Amino acid sequence: MKLDITFTMIKPDAVAEGNAGAILKMIEAADFKVLALKLTRLTPGQAAKFYEVHKGKPFYESLCEYMSSGKIIAMILSKKDAVKEYRQLIGATDPAKAETGTIRKLYARSIQANAVHGSDSDENAEIEANFFFSSLEYFN
Repeated sequence: MKLDITFTMIKPDAVAEGNAGAILKMIEAADFKVLALKLTRLTPGQAAKFYEVHKGKPFYESLCEYMSSGKIIAMILSKKDAVKEYRQLIGATDPAKAETGTIRKLYARSIQANAVHGSDSDENAEIEANFFFSSLEYFN
């Protein structure tokens, strides 16, 4: 049976502002199981590789610079319909459009500094999870 996962990162702004604990509490309160978690810092090269799908877009360079500007918390989460459920929990990319009570409405500062990253598909969740963790880490 394939494990239903999603990938998230608590972004540099949220970590630096001390919001990681509150965000983790919201994730656990929404019945997600944390399968893997690590505090790390992306190098500019790692950020460029992770966000390669956005290469050529106007925000790509500033996104890579921002994502390598401080510590992040990378996590693999599990729950039925994990990607869909997590996207609902985090809210819209633009915090001004996010629903009340979502992570981004509560903790984001801007579209880029929006507190958390969340996978947008099952396929990308697996790719992103494997960027930070070996698959053996989250299946054990």
